[in-house]
Amino acid sequence: MARKAAIIGGGVIGGGWAARFLLNGWDVAVFDPDPEAPRKVGEVIANARKALPALSDVPMPPEGNLSFAGTITEAVEGAEYIQESVSERLDLKHRVFAQIQQVAPGVLIGSSTSGFKPSELQEKAPEPGMIFVAHPFNPVYLLPLAEVVPSPKNPADAIERAKTILREIGMFPLHVRKEIDAHIADRFLEAVWREALWLVKDGIATTEEIDEAIRMGFGLRWGQMGLFETYRVAGGEAGMKHFMAQFGPCLTWPWTKLMDVPEFNDELVDLIAGQSDAQSGHHSIRELERIRDSNLIGFLRALKERNWGAGKVLREHDERKAVAFFGATDSAPKAAPLTMAHMQVLPGWIDYNGHMTESRYYFANSETVDAFLRLIGAGMDYVAAGHSYYSAETHIRHLGEAKLGDRLTGTIQIISADEKRFRSFVRIMKGEECVATIEQLCLHVNMAEGKSAPASAEVWAKLKAIADAHAALPLPEGAGRAVGQKK
Repeated sequence: MARKAAIIGGGVIGGGWAARFLLNGWDVAVFDPDPEAPRKVGEVIANARKALPALSDVPMPPEGNLSFAGTITEAVEGAEYIQESVSERLDLKHRVFAQIQQVAPGVLIGSSTSGFKPSELQEKAPEPGMIFVAHPFNPVYLLPLAEVVPSPKNPADAIERAKTILREIGMFPLHVRKEIDAHIADRFLEAVWREALWLVKDGIATTEEIDEAIRMGFGLRWGQMGLFETYRVAGGEAGMKHFMAQFGPCLTWPWTKLMDVPEFNDELVDLIAGQSDAQSGHHSIRELERIRDSNLIGFLRALKERNWGAGKVLREHDERKAVAFFGATDSAPKAAPLTMAHMQVLPGWIDYNGHMTESRYYFANSETVDAFLRLIGAGMDYVAAGHSYYSAETHIRHLGEAKLGDRLTGTIQIISADEKRFRSFVRIMKGEECVATIEQLCLHVNMAEGKSAPASAEVWAKLKAIADAHAALPLPEGAGRAVGQKK
C-alpha cells in the first residue's frame, strides 16, 4: 500500500509539493477551497511530469494516486506526512493546524512558511512538537532544498523522521539549528531584493539589466559553489584570509542600502511591473515555467555528472531508488522493459529536414544504456576502478520521426547476458509510438589489460537478475535483423 501525504493549500508551492510526493510514488490528497485548485495543481503536476523524470537515471517508482479532498479532515486521514502551504497569515495557519491535529494526532506537519518561526506556528497547538518549518523553493518538484527549522518543542526523533521523508522524495533537508525570521535563504533574497528595488527606483538599472547581471555572472557561480566557497576561490592561493583582508574594508563603504527601504508606493509598483512586462510579457507564466524547468534540468544534470552540489543530491536519490528497484532482499525485477531515460528533442538535435538527426538517436541509446549501467553498479566509480562495458556492435532502425520539442523515452530489454557480455534492445518511444530501436552488444573489459574479462560478482548478479526476468519476454520484433533485410 502506498504511503500518503496530505497537502493543505494548492497554490504554486502546494502544487509543487504534491508533484514531488506523487512522482516519487506517494498517494497525495490535496485540500484547497479554491474551486480552481484541481486545474492549477494539475498544470503544475503536468509540468513536473515532463521535468522531474529527466533528472533520474534509474526507473521512477510507479506514480501515486492524486485526489482532491472536500475537507481538511478528509485530506489528512491516513496521512503519514502533512505539508501546510496556505497563505502567509499566522491566524489562518493556527486554525489549519488546530483542525489537522483534531483528527491526525502524532502526524508530522511541515509548514512551507517563508517567514514565520516554528515557535510562532506552534502557539496554542494541541501538539506543538509535531509542527515545524519545511520551507522549499520554487519549483518544489525540481529544487532539492528544504529548510527544516524546529523549535525547542520539537522532539529530535520527529525532526529526524521528517528529514528522512524529505530525503526519500529527493530533497535536501537543511537543518537550521536556531530559529530566526525568514530562516536562512530568504534573508539573502530579501537583501538582494531591497538593493534591486533601489537600483530600479534610482534609475541605475532596469529589471532586465539586473537579471542579466545575475544570470550572466555571479548567479552561475552561486548555483554550484554558493557564497563562501566562491569567495574562497576569489582569494587566490591565499584563500579566504586574503579575500577578507582585501575586501573586508569595503563593508564600511556606502556601496549598498541594505538597511534602507524605498517607499513602497503605486509609483514604484508601476515602475517595476512595467519594466517586467516589457522584459518577459511576451511569454505566458506557464511558458516561463517550462523554460525555467528546461534550464534547471540542464544545470542540475551538469552538476549530477560531476557529483557536485545539488547534483550530488540527485545521485544519492538515484542510488536509493536503485536499491528500492532491486528490493531489500535482492528479489528479481519484473519481466518488462525498463524505462531508463527521458529526453526532449532540442534545437541542436535536428537536421536540415527538421527531424532528429541520426547521431542523436545514438545519443538517446547511450543515455538509456548508461543509465542501465549505473543501475547495475557499472557507473563511473566502476570505470574509475578499471572496469567498463564497451560497445562492440550496434544496429539502429529508424521507424518514425522525432521533431523539435518532442518528448522521448528510452526503454531497455536485455536479450541475453553472461559474465562477459550482454545484448540489449533499446526502444526510443514518442508516447506510444516507437520511433527507433537500437540493438547493441556490449563487452565487459578489464581496461588495464585491454581485453574482455568477467564482470564483478556484484555487477553480474544485478545484470543476471534483470536478464533472467527479461528471458520471459518475447524476442523483440526486429531483433537480429540484417541491414536492409525485407520484412
